[in-house]
Amino acid sequence: MKYYGSVAEYILPYLKDRPCSMLRMPNGITGEGLFQKNNEHLPEWVPSTDIFSASNNANLRWIVGGELNTLLYMVQLGCVEINPWNSRIGYLDKPDWIVIDLDPEGVGFTDVIEVALTVKEVCDEWSVPCYPKTSGKTGIHIYIPMQAKYTYEQGKNLAHLIALEVNRRQPKRTSVERMPEKRKRKIYMDFLQNREGQTLAAPYSVRPTPDATVSMPLHWDEITPKLRPTDFTIKNTAQRLKRVGDLWKPALAKGINLAAILNKIKT
Repeated sequence: MKYYGSVAEYILPYLKDRPCSMLRMPNGITGEGLFQKNNEHLPEWVPSTDIFSASNNANLRWIVGGELNTLLYMVQLGCVEINPWNSRIGYLDKPDWIVIDLDPEGVGFTDVIEVALTVKEVCDEWSVPCYPKTSGKTGIHIYIPMQAKYTYEQGKNLAHLIALEVNRRQPKRTSVERMPEKRKRKIYMDFLQNREGQTLAAPYSVRPTPDATVSMPLHWDEITPKLRPTDFTIKNTAQRLKRVGDLWKPALAKGINLAAILNKIKT
């Protein structure tokens, strides 16, 4: 509670008007957790929205983030991790950003760093702005601003193209195979996080780890072999934010020009 209150001004802009799922762990991180999207019994003052779920064949009631009281309400429910949609309730079908989720399967973090730098290399060559953050666990999330100009399908397809190119350059380290048994000891480049309704840990969100790690936005020059997943925790985040400010603002800034990028890829 104290941590989320202290970073509210930084995290709330990335929750504003977004349906949020909660990882609730009322018995602590060693207890059984509950990943909750549907909230049938909410106080009237908690913002919410009903969204049809094809898999449930029913509307689900999502909490909508953006207000301090709402954030603290979720924390009071035992929510450790805040997971917003990539889009907002005004245009749910068009994400503000897409993400390349580097999810390692039995490999070290130094390999994750190498792959992240290859993603940056590809994005630079294709004139695609991209912004990294630690996942707070073992991976790295790399975000690309879309500014709600394109559909989820268009965003997912771009993420897929980037993943395929990185896989071509790093075939021994990476995989785009969805089935875990087909990508053992590799880094899964999860471009499927860019489907409508998918959620991922917000920047500055806590993760349920023994060190209370935080998903922390980074400068690209911080992604070196010295970087560790446990470098950023609830104990040092406030000090870092005072020093570097909110590095995540560009993720909500001017979006890409998809047509120009595709033309560049073709040439």
